[in-house]
Amino acid sequence: MANTKTLGHVSSRLISTLYEENKAIFKISDAQRILGKGYNETTDLLSELVKREVITRLKAGKFLIIPQQLGKTEQYIGNWFVAGREVVNSEKYYIAFYSAMHYWGMLTQPLLKIFVATPKRQIVPYEMRGKLVFVFVSKKSIWGIKDEWITSNERVRISDIEKTIIDALTHPEYCGGITEVAKGIWFLKEKIEYKKLQNYIRKHNKNVVAKRLGYILEIFDIKQPELLNHLREYAKDRYDKFDPNLSENRINKNKWRLIDNVGREQILNLVKR
Repeated sequence: MANTKTLGHVSSRLISTLYEENKAIFKISDAQRILGKGYNETTDLLSELVKREVITRLKAGKFLIIPQQLGKTEQYIGNWFVAGREVVNSEKYYIAFYSAMHYWGMLTQPLLKIFVATPKRQIVPYEMRGKLVFVFVSKKSIWGIKDEWITSNERVRISDIEKTIIDALTHPEYCGGITEVAKGIWFLKEKIEYKKLQNYIRKHNKNVVAKRLGYILEIFDIKQPELLNHLREYAKDRYDKFDPNLSENRINKNKWRLIDNVGREQILNLVKR
């Protein structure tokens, strides 16, 4: 609980009651109800508590209590995933891309931003700029989602392992590049449900995604013959870049009809370190 001894009577009652109600994240209406005060008087008090770093503003009208044992911390937003859920404007959102990779143990890097996929276009609130990225996705792309307990009492929507791989191979630019995606697949090679991944490839039906996955499995010699045979069906038509964010300065072309602008050795070296 916040150190209510440093607060006035009214502020202390507000913070204590919010904790009792398990509302570390709360709205102006919650504060009004607890305090029995008008809108303007309540917002004035909340603005003062923001200045004193007792609470922080996630977006207009929504606040988060700062655990006072953290000391001064203007950047505190609580659990990254919960903060993303609270700020997004659609119930169909899901935690995605780099953030989902982090959750499932596909990364060795710290989580510095929260990526949220949403079917509704939305501008990142001022208070969350630099911490939150909204990625617009069509409604038909929202599947393979799980409700995960992030804390003992908070759940968020997040892409499952296999959908995270599909999303990452579709948009490696939101995941640190194709090398990070490849390394993540290697890390989870024993946990991936390959039959489900094959079904997801069929549902997604994007040649370039299937080709990138097939090439990565081949590089790492991950023996999934049924899946690989299925993926080879997509190795047709034009040549695509292995990493779409790198230049077309070709290292080689391969049977997956990919322009390998990264190099097999660089991918293999990632898992030898």
